[in-house]
Amino acid sequence: MAFNSFTFAVFLPCALLLAWALGPRLRWLALLIVSIVFYASLGVPYLLGVLLLVTGASFGFGLAIEHAHTPTRRRALLWFGVAIVVAPLVVLKYSGFVAQNLNFLWGLWGTSGLTVRAPVFVSVGVSFYAFQAISYLIDVYLEIIPAERHFGRFAIFMALFAKIVQGPIERGENLLPQLRDPPALSLADLASGMRLFAWGLFKKVVVADRLAVFVDVVYGDVDQFRGLPLLTATYFFAAQLYFDFSGYTDMARGAARLFGIRLTENFNAPYFATSIADFWRRWHISFSSWILDYIFKPLQMGWRNSPRWGTPAALVVTFLVSGIWHGATWCFVVWGVLHGLYMASFVLYKPWQRQLYKRFKIQASARLRYWQVFVTFHLVCIAWVFFRANSVGQAFRIVAQTVVGLPASVVSLLRAEHVAETLFLRQPAGEMVFALGLIVMVAVGGACQRRSGEPAEHDRVGRALLPLRAPWARAVIMAVMVYLFAFHGADAKSFVYARF
Repeated sequence: MAFNSFTFAVFLPCALLLAWALGPRLRWLALLIVSIVFYASLGVPYLLGVLLLVTGASFGFGLAIEHAHTPTRRRALLWFGVAIVVAPLVVLKYSGFVAQNLNFLWGLWGTSGLTVRAPVFVSVGVSFYAFQAISYLIDVYLEIIPAERHFGRFAIFMALFAKIVQGPIERGENLLPQLRDPPALSLADLASGMRLFAWGLFKKVVVADRLAVFVDVVYGDVDQFRGLPLLTATYFFAAQLYFDFSGYTDMARGAARLFGIRLTENFNAPYFATSIADFWRRWHISFSSWILDYIFKPLQMGWRNSPRWGTPAALVVTFLVSGIWHGATWCFVVWGVLHGLYMASFVLYKPWQRQLYKRFKIQASARLRYWQVFVTFHLVCIAWVFFRANSVGQAFRIVAQTVVGLPASVVSLLRAEHVAETLFLRQPAGEMVFALGLIVMVAVGGACQRRSGEPAEHDRVGRALLPLRAPWARAVIMAVMVYLFAFHGADAKSFVYARF
């Protein structure tokens, strides 16, 4: 049941009516029912079993860790609980990848008769709630939060329909208190949630799906393109991925807001970052903060005896895990390692950077900031090539053909040759102009509103474009949502991050 589908357009009002009918005291029951129905709508029965296993294990081990009286017992319970939580994720997501690589190695060794066959599993949502369960167990172990004693509320914490498929990855200290003391449903939350959901739906259906057409044409047949078309398609993929994933997050947060729940804001203008470290403070914030707190910091502490290389090594390992989490392919492994190397290089280069900036007196230069944004964006785009390509070999070919073919493609464009292929990626010129206009409109609107100092992107943009105090404004929002569902819901494209 995708957020941009007809089914969800019917499901969400029904869920809201159920929550309203049961009232604040039984809000947890309404949310639990609708969350189970939502996850069951995927049509994969064993996923419900996995969800129950992970939820039950993390709930039980959380209580056991809290009641344990010795450090050794607490540590053993933590590791045992984490192992049980991680096991289904490893089996569902990585068994096929492991089998494929074992078969490849045995073929190299001349033992091709030994073939490992692994069934193909669906693992939608498992990565997100497994990581959430791990953070919960660690937070209980570190006494950051108390163990939850109400299994129903804890089950909602794990399986809340708005975030189970693609996050955000919520921390117990943020979400559990909201579930323990739910506010009464209000018109203010209804208006804010509608606006946020509509804004996310617009970003997904109107912007991201339109950009996907251009990206798919080029990346679906990369050997037919060189230079500028590959570069343009890579830029468009960067934009597509952002609008797709941030659009989903806005819709998730909007759906939760209807029930009075505030989910974590996941994006903060990531392509305006001035470094890769800054990029990860702005992109997929709930995930990047997770790997920072639960992977990088423990590794950094463990390797603190190596002051020069400990932190860089911890960064490479952390982002290797990030790549593996995103998908069981070598493309994602390379993507993660690339970001790890970017971050490690930044740490090693930082002392020299300060000296250079001080020597040339450019610390506060606006031109320096623009250059940093330019370089960071292109480093991110190089990594996105591996994220989007079908194989590591294809990704390297795309990078090579972009660099080698760029001068020739620019020359052919100046000579008015192959304009449709080079400039418009074999699409009508009007479609390209409209797509660029959408990107500029959303980017400029967000940038202008960020200067106002309001806390949330959807509130800044939404209030600027359409204030919701007037009844006619709410009617317009509903009309836009109905239009998008009616004309795009039948052939709704899946969300990119749904497969992670």
